[in-house]
Amino acid sequence: MGNTMFFPWEPSFIMALQSVMGPALTWLMSLITNFGEELILIIVMGFIYWCYDKELGKRAGTNIVLCVVLNPLLKNVVMRRRPYMDHPGIRCLKAADSTADIYDVAAQGYSFPSGHAMNSTTIYGSIARYEKSGKALQIGACVLTFVVGLSRVMLGVHYPTDVLVGWAVGLMIIFLVPWLQKKIRNRWLFHLLLVLLSCSGIFYCHTNDYYSALGLMIGFFLAIPFEERFVRFKSVDLNGAKSILWCFLRILGGGLIYYVLNTVLKLPFSKSFLESQTAGAFLVRTIRYSIVTFIAIGVYPMIFKYVEKVKS
Repeated sequence: MGNTMFFPWEPSFIMALQSVMGPALTWLMSLITNFGEELILIIVMGFIYWCYDKELGKRAGTNIVLCVVLNPLLKNVVMRRRPYMDHPGIRCLKAADSTADIYDVAAQGYSFPSGHAMNSTTIYGSIARYEKSGKALQIGACVLTFVVGLSRVMLGVHYPTDVLVGWAVGLMIIFLVPWLQKKIRNRWLFHLLLVLLSCSGIFYCHTNDYYSALGLMIGFFLAIPFEERFVRFKSVDLNGAKSILWCFLRILGGGLIYYVLNTVLKLPFSKSFLESQTAGAFLVRTIRYSIVTFIAIGVYPMIFKYVEKVKS
């Protein structure tokens, strides 16, 4: 299942990197790679949107939802197998799904382009581009993005070209989306076009990550105008221990809502149905992630205003 394709130098490069990796470096790369995964992205975006700067969160969030949809759209076209699956000399040091067989392509996913490279480039690059608070932030974003991509190669789960293209696509998103927004002034139309283009994957994508991402995009684009009209919460003034605690509670509450809703919305369906990868299961997954995202981004911040009234 999947396609085997690589440049002759790529397996040798990965094996050369892995030949110098001891337990300490393996642990470090396994830690660094987390900065391109879903949990860290949720925490970072939660801090920006719920606490630091809501408008920055909206702009960066638009880039992120496009990124997470575009990655499986590309992966399901190329269908490139992971390097360790075809080269016995390459070790898989951190599987995408630790509970499944590392050679199960359906569970471990395709290799091209690297989702971690795309995610890290898009989120940290967006923050650096929109925030414009000096070179330190830009350098930090570049370094973090680079080491996340490097970790994917060293851990044996991506070819170097997976990472290079992931970086390139992430950069394209960072600069293309603002340009398109200037050309298409109507936000509803802009969001609708992104959703319709993203829906092209319905005809050929057969992996859960695509339908999760599509639901995320739909929920996010519906939540933003809802929040602007009915909620209009304020960001946290991050001065003092109380403000930092309030920020922490906002992120914790949002994470709990995300987890609990995702769990509750699964209850009406059997585990076998949810894992069946049928059209019905994919539809349920898309709707589930749309609802969870809409509530977390649009409805949940209503609590902030209530708490602020009680505090005052």
